[in-house]
Amino acid sequence: MSSAYGYGSLTRSAAPQQGMSPAGEGSKSPDQLPRLARDTTAENPWPVNILSQKFHDSVARWPEAWVEGQIVEINMRRPTSGYITLRDNFEEISLPVMGFRAFVSKAREFHQGDRVVIHGKPDIWMKATRLSFVADDIRRVGTGDLKVQIDELRKKLKGEGLFDAENKVPLPEFPSCIGLICAPQARAEGDVITNVNLRWPIAQFKIVHAHVQGAQCPSDVINAIQRLDQDPQVDVIIVARGGGSFEDLIGFSDEGVVRAAAACQTPLISAVGHEDDWTLIDLAADMRASTPTDAAKRVVPDVREQWQLIESARMQMHMRVSARVDNEIRLIDGYANRPSLTHPLTMLEPHQRFLDDAKQRMERGLTRIVDDASLTVEKLHASLTALSPQSTLNRGYAVVQGDDGRVVDDARDVRVGDELTLTLKHGVVVSHATAVGDQRQQGKAK
Repeated sequence: MSSAYGYGSLTRSAAPQQGMSPAGEGSKSPDQLPRLARDTTAENPWPVNILSQKFHDSVARWPEAWVEGQIVEINMRRPTSGYITLRDNFEEISLPVMGFRAFVSKAREFHQGDRVVIHGKPDIWMKATRLSFVADDIRRVGTGDLKVQIDELRKKLKGEGLFDAENKVPLPEFPSCIGLICAPQARAEGDVITNVNLRWPIAQFKIVHAHVQGAQCPSDVINAIQRLDQDPQVDVIIVARGGGSFEDLIGFSDEGVVRAAAACQTPLISAVGHEDDWTLIDLAADMRASTPTDAAKRVVPDVREQWQLIESARMQMHMRVSARVDNEIRLIDGYANRPSLTHPLTMLEPHQRFLDDAKQRMERGLTRIVDDASLTVEKLHASLTALSPQSTLNRGYAVVQGDDGRVVDDARDVRVGDELTLTLKHGVVVSHATAVGDQRQQGKAK
């Protein structure tokens, strides 16, 4: 089984290569080393590889066994090998378990918090002289006690509305002071501070150190949240912790911690564990970050991006103002170049043309009216002329009127001695009738 792990055999580990000495000038061959542990001395010790091989050979004789516990960590991402950390159901004792392809195919359906029984055999990894349990079978016993408790607490707090979206407080866009809760000298503290300073150098920190695992974790985290929440200078709070096992992060699922996070008036970011880890504080926080580094990227903007936004906005503003000014200049130039301004009289030309056309139309209309009237008058004049007695007089005839002014058209109406008025072409003649007779008779008038 040791070859499957890449462990070297005793012969390969102890025998030096030609021309080389594994431990310097005083190295001994395997035949010169003590055979038993009780035979070793300070002057004649075993090399580390000999002791590791002894451990391996001893553990290899141990029998196979079934063990029961709760999964606190599981990694089955690779198809050829997988790892599980199995925790005792009652004691704070854990066991590393590993398995290969057949075991991985069975273990993929299991999750953190499941209670299982695993069959396998102990083994020693010689490169680190580390004991592990090589498994070949896994079976479900029931849901783990811790997971059940946390799930029941989750349902209870959710029913109270502690996880409702309307209770979430939006993060400030440009925080000036960040409250940070983390373990003293923790890597999470350095990750948050370094990344925030890279993105937003003017941000300041108020750091409260607290236990992030163990029995003191809940009370320390609660006090830290309340302390920073009461500080008026703090704009946002980050609760940060690096990755760990399920049992290491259990303090952040404590009911008091969750209630303190939900009651916090200052925006709070949960950055506990890695992306695959989860705790109840993640549900109560205003934002959940996958890692402390992710929290740093979410809590502040990137100063370079902000400068780019400002530069882009400035350029757009300049372009719009320039375009507006250019457009106004074009309008002014257009107005200035219009014929109505360069030649104002052209504005009157359409009206003048209208008046001239109207005058011509009026003259033509009046001329037609006058011509028609003249023609009518001429026709009437010709008719009157034709019917007028004057035309008869003009032909040498005369109009005879009696003394009563009536026209005499019958000689029988005239008596001798009657005064007659004769109207000629030119002038009037007054005479007296001397004789009256038929038209065939001839008479004379004086």
